[in-house]
Amino acid sequence: MNNKTLNPRFLFILTVIIAGAAFRLIPHWPNFTPIAAMALFGGTYFNKKYLAFLIPMAALFISDMLLGFHFYMIAVYLSFAIIVVFGMMLKNRVKIGSLLLASVSSSVLFFLITNFAVWIGSPFYPQNFAGLLESYTAGLPFLNNGVLGDLFYNTLFFGAFYLAQQRFPVLAKIPTK
Repeated sequence: MNNKTLNPRFLFILTVIIAGAAFRLIPHWPNFTPIAAMALFGGTYFNKKYLAFLIPMAALFISDMLLGFHFYMIAVYLSFAIIVVFGMMLKNRVKIGSLLLASVSSSVLFFLITNFAVWIGSPFYPQNFAGLLESYTAGLPFLNNGVLGDLFYNTLFFGAFYLAQQRFPVLAKIPTK
């Protein structure tokens, strides 16, 4: 990375993503994690698309190395990548309403993809429509915590960045050439 990339804005965004990964390592309610917020925040604020994917993915992967992997990780990473794209679509339109919509949409997307993967890969659910509905029904408490966690962490990450930009103008968007 060159000096243009390693600027105070980049370092602040990187720190938020690393903090999000660290928050995963402390005790929390099931699915009350910053996974979607890390992806949404990175997708929104990293100027380079490859960094928007690479840095949050790397933070997720490193925290997963410490937490342990499971059979359904591909669904988690697929969801994560799509949420980065949601963040890219949010870029230049960060308002309370659009952030709220992106946050809830991220939660629902993560729920739908990961519970679908559990249904497909698990012997606990019949491989029919009723089994799929059973999988989604069993996951509803996790969806509730996921929505609450995403709203909390998106408020924390985006709010901290907004307030930091107000206090330190050097964090304001750097024009891309």
